[in-house]
Amino acid sequence: MWDVAEELKAMLVFAEHRYYGKSLPFGANSFKDSRHLNFLTSEQALADFGELIKHLKRTIPGAENQPVIALGGSYGGMLAAWFRMKYPHMVVGALAASAPIWQFEDIVPCGVFMEIVTTDFRKSGPNCSESIRSSWDAINRLTRTGTGLHWLSEALHLCTPLTNSQDVQRLKDWISETWVNLAMVDYPYESDFLQPLPAWPIKVVCQYLKNPHVSDTQLLQNIFQALNIYYNYSGQAKCLNMSETATSSLGTLGWSYQACTEMVMPFCTNGIDDMFEPHSWDLKEFSDDCFKQWGVRPRPSWITTVYGGKNISSHTNIIFSNGDLDPWSGGGVTKSITDTLVAITIPEGAHHLDLRANNAFDPTTLLLARSLEVKYMKQWIRDFYASLRKTR
Repeated sequence: MWDVAEELKAMLVFAEHRYYGKSLPFGANSFKDSRHLNFLTSEQALADFGELIKHLKRTIPGAENQPVIALGGSYGGMLAAWFRMKYPHMVVGALAASAPIWQFEDIVPCGVFMEIVTTDFRKSGPNCSESIRSSWDAINRLTRTGTGLHWLSEALHLCTPLTNSQDVQRLKDWISETWVNLAMVDYPYESDFLQPLPAWPIKVVCQYLKNPHVSDTQLLQNIFQALNIYYNYSGQAKCLNMSETATSSLGTLGWSYQACTEMVMPFCTNGIDDMFEPHSWDLKEFSDDCFKQWGVRPRPSWITTVYGGKNISSHTNIIFSNGDLDPWSGGGVTKSITDTLVAITIPEGAHHLDLRANNAFDPTTLLLARSLEVKYMKQWIRDFYASLRKTR
């Protein structure tokens, strides 16, 4: 983004989403109850961005007759695409990086996400995904007794010891989320987007998971070494904290509420096509959890109603970029729909790698993707100025 902004002589504006960071409409009470949270929706956020663009054009000298392009990655990429769809008069186009706009209802199979995570591990080292698949039963067998719980708490250097079956389930969820996060940030260079990590972190993790056919205790000691790459690459952590999978600045509270209202994304696993314990998608269970946490029930079909699901061919000037390593690509647009709704895939790319700053270790496929993105943007800008001249 930074390099492209310079090339296009553009101003780069980061708009903070309502209810995230410092943009709290009710201050300390913003997350108090569902009445205060009613205004946390993607539609309201898009309207904010529309107001912001009007404000910038009004107040910045020379900005009034300039084109605007929406950019974003992940949920931000979904918003960028949706902004172009809903406010086409305000932006000339959008770059939606790693934007899973189809990860809703049954547009894509609920298992595709975890299958991509598994493929990343399978390709990063021999027996790596098999070792992880074997680890769940090893955990189950070891935690049947109090001594096993104690042993595992020590072996994994957990900050809080495991005491019951709920703790064990939380442990497995935490480990699963760790593997998912590693798939998202499997970048070709050192990074610290979610945690400080080495280059190609899954390859590093898989060095510890080469043999699934060892004893339960040995396998889980290997799992600890692997987890340690993610949680303790800097060597600072005294113990591993199960309540933490990412740096705390990503606004997980706001997202949790959105996932319980309109951002309802079905996920499932079967333990055969993926390396996780089988878990089917259960909307009722999900809804009950949401009601318990927020006092709200999800609206699973609202996003496709308001943003069109797969029926988006009437829109124009949106680039959907996805990395093949990124599990979110499973719910993304990976084939071009028209000549102006374009899909760009980056074979060696993880989560929105193309939006990150240039790096000496960027793979060639990424450089190609970026130059293609810029080519489209320049075309949108040319078209904007051409139509401006016509109306004068």
